[in-house]
Amino acid sequence: MLNDKQEGEARPAEEESRPAEFVEALAKGLSILESFDSEHPEMTLSDVARRVGLSPAAARRSLITLQTLGYVGQTNKRFHLRPKVMSLGSAFYFSARVDEVLQPELRRLVGTFGDASSVGTLEGHDVLYIAHYSEQRARRPTAVVGARYPAHATSLGRVLLAGLPDADFDRYLREVEPVPLTNKTVVDKAALKKVVEEVREKNFATTVDQLDYGITALAVPIRGASGRTIAALNSSGYSGLVTAEDLVENRLRELRVSAGRIAQTLSRYPVLESIIGTR
Repeated sequence: MLNDKQEGEARPAEEESRPAEFVEALAKGLSILESFDSEHPEMTLSDVARRVGLSPAAARRSLITLQTLGYVGQTNKRFHLRPKVMSLGSAFYFSARVDEVLQPELRRLVGTFGDASSVGTLEGHDVLYIAHYSEQRARRPTAVVGARYPAHATSLGRVLLAGLPDADFDRYLREVEPVPLTNKTVVDKAALKKVVEEVREKNFATTVDQLDYGITALAVPIRGASGRTIAALNSSGYSGLVTAEDLVENRLRELRVSAGRIAQTLSRYPVLESIIGTR
């Protein structure tokens, strides 16, 4: 059996980028919390160890710690999250003042155009949704706060990728393996690079049936005081009811107005830019 160091060993590039003060035990615990999702709402010790890449002994120590702190529960031999985990997300929600800074503009956009509107940041190869408002009721991937979707297949993600420095975007292309979520999803890296370059030129991104069938979206960047893209804002509707051209013609101006207002608010509270912004 591999020991803890071998089983959970990171790739050399990741290890080299870690500071000397990096706490491996804390990282293991957080990775365990992140391993639970809609497809894995409860798991055995072996399941957790396998998903996180730890030895059973290391996974057990972390699970017992998280259980003692109230973040994880256990029924028979299966572990599950406890409601206390929500306090971690709510800490971000309140410290970033999401309800004050982001939600008013999302509600304004949805009140004007209907459908749905979201704000997201880049987290690894994914878009992490940090605010969302919707009047939609139909079945579709849910852009709830905390949801993550592949950046290559979303309007938000393409705007965020376009905002990366060249070196960071080139690294993304080397590391990512785009997954075809529909038969329209762009997965060829050369084609994806061209798409992102076009987003840089136009300063907005549109997607049609890239993440799932029936989703057409338009996104624009939210920029910080330095001009760097720190987040992205979108408006989305149902394919068939709206087209990408409709969104650009009818919603782009107001979307940019909202992005500008959010950026202006963030400029008055510099710490919020650091809290909300893409790293």
